[in-house]
Amino acid sequence: MKIVLTNDDGFDAPGLKALLAAVQTYADPVIVAPETAQSGVGHQVTTHAPITVKRRAENLYSVGGTPADCVRLALKMIASDAVWVIAGINPGANLGSDIYQSGTVAAAREAAILGYRAMAVSQYIARDCQIDWEITGCCAGEILGMLLDRNLSAGCYWNVNLPHPLDRQSRIRHRFCPPDTNPHRYTYNRDNDIFTYTGTIHERPRDPGRDVAVCFGGEVSISRLAL
Repeated sequence: MKIVLTNDDGFDAPGLKALLAAVQTYADPVIVAPETAQSGVGHQVTTHAPITVKRRAENLYSVGGTPADCVRLALKMIASDAVWVIAGINPGANLGSDIYQSGTVAAAREAAILGYRAMAVSQYIARDCQIDWEITGCCAGEILGMLLDRNLSAGCYWNVNLPHPLDRQSRIRHRFCPPDTNPHRYTYNRDNDIFTYTGTIHERPRDPGRDVAVCFGGEVSISRLAL
């Protein structure tokens, strides 16, 4: 089984390397990822300018475009025989309303639009903590193994968020849940004509049983999103 891997952090990002290690257990991966970091670009696509694609190594391509561009090129030109597209692992959660601005989630959404099975995987980062990518990759591998064999309706895709910090010894729990619909709490600091965003993800509003509360509560949140 061939799987396309991509992200919004660049082809050499540690999260993508962790995802590659996890996926190799289940399939033959082909990486088609942005040349540079594209975090927060959402579902932007390039249609009025040429896109440069470089073959970095066997089954590794960097793209001078967005995550959605990467998926389009992968599925139409590079690896059209792929069965899945998996985007990640993003350093930072993509929960609730984040799914609309996330390049990681947009990559999975683009694959679903094109009729492929897809998922986005992100790692929440707890306050004052660092990601252990080896542990994150192992955790992601367990979830991937479950979801790759699970039925997924056409036009749907998975959004997976791993809790943090992760414990190497404990078996991770997961829950299928809908995305939270609460907006972030944020404001802007003003200095004359300059406005600077200020806010924090850790205190964001959340409803019980939805993805933010599940992930922040120490479980893997798995949401089935539809086009």
